Amino acid sequence: METTVGRRAERKAQAFLELQGLVTVTNNYHCAMGEIDIIMLHKNTLVFIEVRLRRPSRFGGAEHSITKAKQQKIRRTAEHFRKKYPHFASQPCRFDIVAFNDKDPESTKPNWLSQAF
Repeated sequence: METTVGRRAERKAQAFLELQGLVTVTNNYHCAMGEIDIIMLHKNTLVFIEVRLRRPSRFGGAEHSITKAKQQKIRRTAEHFRKKYPHFASQPCRFDIVAFNDKDPESTKPNWLSQAF
């Protein structure tokens, strides 16, 4: 997420997940394949997290805005991360979404979808 509102959503998502027991590895991991908003550890599992902020529409809420193409980009980026940091390569991993179904992340509760895709 590029905007100030987007950064606030990412910070709120990260704080929420830390309260759930996850530990931050890094934020905004970039490579040629794409970007991952937050990477965390949940016990022994490496968690790649996409944060979405969007008002619900007839097409669904923020969690429904992640297309198959976006999922593939995130998976390829996660592969790149695991190759770049081999000490994470053998850990199980999963892909989560934290969605905010409003344009203001401060006014809405995060919707955490574990193992979203």
